[in-house]
Amino acid sequence: MRFVWPLLAFGVGLVPLIAPLAPVPHPLLTIATAVWIAALVWLAPRTPEWALLLTAPLFAVNNLWAQATTVFVVFTASRRIPRLGRLWALLGLATVLQGAFSQLQESYRSMPLWESVFGATIGAVFFVIFPAVSGMLLGRRRPMVRLLRERNEYLERARALTAASARSEERAHIAGEMHDMLGHRLSLISIHAGALELATARKAPQLHEQAELIRTTSSLAMAELREILGVLRTNPEPESLDEDTGTRSDIAALVESSVNAGITVSLDWSGDDLHDADPRTRRAVHRVVREALTNVHKHAPQARTRVQVAVQGGRVRVQVLNGPSTAAPGKGTRRGLIGLEERVGLLGGSFSAGPPVEGGFRVAADVPLHPAAQADQSAAEAEEVPPPLAAEVLTVPRVVGGGCLGLLALLPIAGALIVLLLFALLNPTMMNAPYFDSLRVGVTSEQEIMDQYGVGQLGVDGCSRFRTSHNAELYYKLCFRNGKLASKEQEGP
Repeated sequence: MRFVWPLLAFGVGLVPLIAPLAPVPHPLLTIATAVWIAALVWLAPRTPEWALLLTAPLFAVNNLWAQATTVFVVFTASRRIPRLGRLWALLGLATVLQGAFSQLQESYRSMPLWESVFGATIGAVFFVIFPAVSGMLLGRRRPMVRLLRERNEYLERARALTAASARSEERAHIAGEMHDMLGHRLSLISIHAGALELATARKAPQLHEQAELIRTTSSLAMAELREILGVLRTNPEPESLDEDTGTRSDIAALVESSVNAGITVSLDWSGDDLHDADPRTRRAVHRVVREALTNVHKHAPQARTRVQVAVQGGRVRVQVLNGPSTAAPGKGTRRGLIGLEERVGLLGGSFSAGPPVEGGFRVAADVPLHPAAQADQSAAEAEEVPPPLAAEVLTVPRVVGGGCLGLLALLPIAGALIVLLLFALLNPTMMNAPYFDSLRVGVTSEQEIMDQYGVGQLGVDGCSRFRTSHNAELYYKLCFRNGKLASKEQEGP
């Protein structure tokens, strides 16, 4: 587009060669004005001050098409002059220069002074004021919109970073508290449980199994604590996972552990084992069963419980259902169930927990065997920042707010030029010498001439000019008054 607009302006400046409007400038002068306006269109984005001032010489030549194109030069230049005082000073100087150069035209010299001043004022309003104000508004709106977009993006990113920092601080705080409060105590329990296991093996064999259970449970609690602390870190490490976690043998071990603790639990497994399933799926199955059985221990230790695992169609469905219990229900925070729901949801599965119609409590989860890859935490946090506002979002307000004056200036000028072009192309303005000689001043009617040759090329003096059929540089000038021919003369180059 660098040279498209200058070439288009050059073509517009050459229109008088094919559709002349009286008085017609010399063809070489028309070509010169076309080159001049094309150069100004190319110069306006680069040196707007000089382009604005150099529009004035075009008004000394009767090339209305080149003069109309100065509207786009003024509009472009006004958008790129940042200082408002400097812009208005240049506009005032350009208006004075345009008025002075317009007085050099022959048509203006033959008019009364007040008419020429009035015409120059109207031209200044349409050719300078309207496009300059429109360009000024758009030129100052662009940096403001860019600043608002940058500020909005900065605030959104700051909000996301603040939230991420708060989460990291809270995780570190919780991890520190859990490590300080539970880590040392669990270590002591594990040590004493190991010593108790050795002692019962020699002195009380009937208690050896319970002592071993205490030691393994405390060791498992330490491993789970380390896992939780890893989750709470800012950059969590991958969870520890052995080859049996979540498999049939692992779930059977959880069920057997609950049976040994005095709970009536049965396992119903259908379908393949989960050795080939995604490690995250096996971890979720393990967590669901373990959390559900833990809740049974807390809230319904006397109820019969059934653990069901079904592997079918690329998914694993887990359900832990316990019947009604006569014991008073304990008070829980549901934090474990909320954690399970989040974990299953991240894998693309579904989770539900609540009392069924027949009573008791049911925990159910449906998880894909091979869930989609999960984005890391940094990427998830980055998605919280909304995308920056596109420039297209502000297109309509920008056009309505800043472009109305430009439309007021451009549309009437463009419409008038199109009408003049059609009029010049369709109007038969070539008159032969015998007919010109036959015209009689005060006798020949205006309507008679218009019926044969149209209105001709109207000048600003109110007279019509007609091309001659024998000389391209000679014109017949006819002036009318009260519908009759008032004067006729020949005009040369």
